[in-house]
Amino acid sequence: MSKPVAHYSASYKAGDLLFVSGQVGISEGSLADGVAAQTTQALANAESVLSENGLTLADVVKCTVFMTDIENFSIVNDAYAEVFGDHRPSRSAIAVKALPLGALVEIEAIAHIAGD
Repeated sequence: MSKPVAHYSASYKAGDLLFVSGQVGISEGSLADGVAAQTTQALANAESVLSENGLTLADVVKCTVFMTDIENFSIVNDAYAEVFGDHRPSRSAIAVKALPLGALVEIEAIAHIAGD
């Protein structure tokens, strides 16, 4: 997982929820090449944050996907579906003017922390 580029936490626990801050498709200091690769890497980065908190993508109940071009929705959706497989958390997809570091995609997640 890469370190945050601004003043925020990578995740924040509130009750039985873990909020994962927006993750872009960066690895080892560089953005992945292209929309699909950035989507996959952003989800890998989110998965890393989840793992640090004892959770997995299967615990995700909601994602918000930000993209700089809504025309890329089908590409993002295909990469997203490949990563999540049969698990289908609630999701919003939003087009934005720009994202940090020049990213094409940013994904935030909310995960449920199951009780003992």
